[in-house]
Amino acid sequence: MLRTFSRLPLALSVLLLSACATAPRPVSEPGKPAAPVSTPSPAPVPTPSGTAPTPLPLSKPLLPAAWGELPGWSNDPLGEAWPAFQASCRALTRQVVWQPVCEAARGLGERPTATAVRSFMEARLLPWRVVNPDGSREGLVTGYYEPLIKGSRTRSKAYAWPVLGVPDDLLSVDLGEVYPDLKGQRVRGRLVGNKVVPYYSRADVDRLKDKFAGKTILYAEDAVELFFLQVQGSGRVQLPDGGVVRLAYADTNGHPYQSIGRWLADRGELRVEQASMEGIKSWARANPHRLQEMLNANPSYIFFREGPSSNAGPVGALGQPLTEGRSLAVDPRSIPLGAPVFLATTHPNSTQPLQRLMLAQDTGSAIKGGVRGDFYWGFGAEAGALAGRMRQKGEMWVLWPRDQVPR
Repeated sequence: MLRTFSRLPLALSVLLLSACATAPRPVSEPGKPAAPVSTPSPAPVPTPSGTAPTPLPLSKPLLPAAWGELPGWSNDPLGEAWPAFQASCRALTRQVVWQPVCEAARGLGERPTATAVRSFMEARLLPWRVVNPDGSREGLVTGYYEPLIKGSRTRSKAYAWPVLGVPDDLLSVDLGEVYPDLKGQRVRGRLVGNKVVPYYSRADVDRLKDKFAGKTILYAEDAVELFFLQVQGSGRVQLPDGGVVRLAYADTNGHPYQSIGRWLADRGELRVEQASMEGIKSWARANPHRLQEMLNANPSYIFFREGPSSNAGPVGALGQPLTEGRSLAVDPRSIPLGAPVFLATTHPNSTQPLQRLMLAQDTGSAIKGGVRGDFYWGFGAEAGALAGRMRQKGEMWVLWPRDQVPR
């Protein structure tokens, strides 16, 4: 069980911690750099009913927009996004601003037409353009997915790589409990004497493997496949008897993510264009004696918990299952978690437009900034191939209840 800030000694020495993270799914593809972090702004006050929302200064992450500005809005088969919108509403109904919208949405039923959804959205919501801190309107859109790897409940020569649950000595400190300006920021560490120090790095976890043996959930067949499962933050494990175990993100050691693809490229082991998932796997097979050295280049380590069996998508930061092709990971300091977001980008490694309604239902430790999104492609190898190739420019609009200003 994690211990919270309130249980730490007063002399907590949090400045000794080396990393600060928001505890979501980690960065979602090898080689993905962290984007600049946007500065949180004071929450504006909703305008009186019936009046137009007051435009926000350019330094704010959201600017008022019009439906005509959304490219491809009239062509999106919005009925496909309705299940994801309903999932968001299950969480958003706790917010007063969303209660009337979500109550009205129930009247459309489970399978409304695209025309009905479009009319509903346009009648009850307004678009707000997402901008970066410098006022620019384009940003990076990447992709992630839910992988399937092979594993076993028992260790053997074939299944030798432990999948770990959360260690008992991992401290998770919510800085917002003491400093409100740091709301949503969290650090991890461990207690040594009366001081909090950084938690063990990936290399330390490997070196001290006996210390963590009691937290093993199961054993993976392939170390690199397990690494990519950690990068995605959740996944499924196929057991020798044909059964499948669902793994969900539980926590992180708090160290910053470092790209092993970049590490290989910087050392001349692979060209930049070769540093894909498949390229990294091929290098690992050809260099088994350097496997742990490569993995340790990323000090971040993800701990899992076993989740309930289900055919639904993995649970995102909103607490709801993700929907293939309609869920988006965002920076919640710029885009309110749970909100509908219209995304205008292109298909992976292509100029073909990809313009559709998404739902902001997840976060990621490298998903930082205003116009910055991570597109959930779904489960399995095909989704993984799409996610691995996606690194596109894009624009975003948050859809928000009329006569209200997004907080």
